[in-house]
Amino acid sequence: MKALTLSTFGNPGVLVYQEVTNPSPKFNEVLVEMKAIGLNFADLMRRNGTYPLRGQAPYINGYEGAGIIVDANNHPKYKTGDRVAFADVPFANAELVAVPVDHIIPLPEDVSFETAAASMLQGLTAQYLTSDSHPIKAGETVLIHASAGGVGQWLIQVCKLQGANVIGMTSSENKREISLSLGADAVFLYSEDWKSKILNMFPQGIDVVYDSIGTTLNDSLQVTRILGKVVLFGLAGGKLEIGNPLNIIAKSQTIIGGDLWNYLTSKEERIRRAKQLFAWLQNKHVQISPPTLFKLSEGKKAHEFLESRQSTGKIVLIP
Repeated sequence: MKALTLSTFGNPGVLVYQEVTNPSPKFNEVLVEMKAIGLNFADLMRRNGTYPLRGQAPYINGYEGAGIIVDANNHPKYKTGDRVAFADVPFANAELVAVPVDHIIPLPEDVSFETAAASMLQGLTAQYLTSDSHPIKAGETVLIHASAGGVGQWLIQVCKLQGANVIGMTSSENKREISLSLGADAVFLYSEDWKSKILNMFPQGIDVVYDSIGTTLNDSLQVTRILGKVVLFGLAGGKLEIGNPLNIIAKSQTIIGGDLWNYLTSKEERIRRAKQLFAWLQNKHVQISPPTLFKLSEGKKAHEFLESRQSTGKIVLIP
């Protein structure tokens, strides 16, 4: 089979599309022919060596995708031709992936492979962020960083669905318009004096901030109310800037970390959370932007595009 690989860490130039050995499914694994693969910021951080990669060189990146079972490996609950998706299986950037049956999420007929690959990680992330990290209550005020990005678009819509007031943060007028079109009540640019504008609107501060950047953490805390919360679930900025910890103590604020892997703890949890995600899509409570598609063989270009921060929504690789 062909796969997008790397044998050393660095910029997108380290990626090589090449022939590798087909995976052999072990007991309680099935073989899936990939139809669509999600590309995420975490994949960039694995490529540059920030996050660890499973296996040995040449490494195969990626954890999210959708496809068709081509070898059910005698498992009684699955058969060849079943449409499936997954959010947390390594070596996804390949034509074939051996998928543990506990990680399989059955894919409804009315959800396309591309939509699934564009939704699993980001949709499930929005699901746990708004139901576990901080259960959203009607009337709360929520600030969402990178609101036009993949998770940001989900968060806007899910928070509005649950009755929150939503403020978005983004980097361009085009992305501001995207965030507003999805239901955000107000959207500010990072180039503006956004902290002053937010505190003018909400003098007591924001109830909860969803921060996936890290370099914005100190600013997030400054606009968060006494007893408020910042949910840190990413490090797109490459580092944390927390400011003076005494200010956090003075306002009795909470910083909570968020990682999807800690919530996908069983087959039942994966399927339960995915059913909520699919229901949002099927009922049109959440609408996602059409993903930007690249061939898997064009993985370098896809990584470059994601790193450029020009993308809105999801990038999907097609084998």
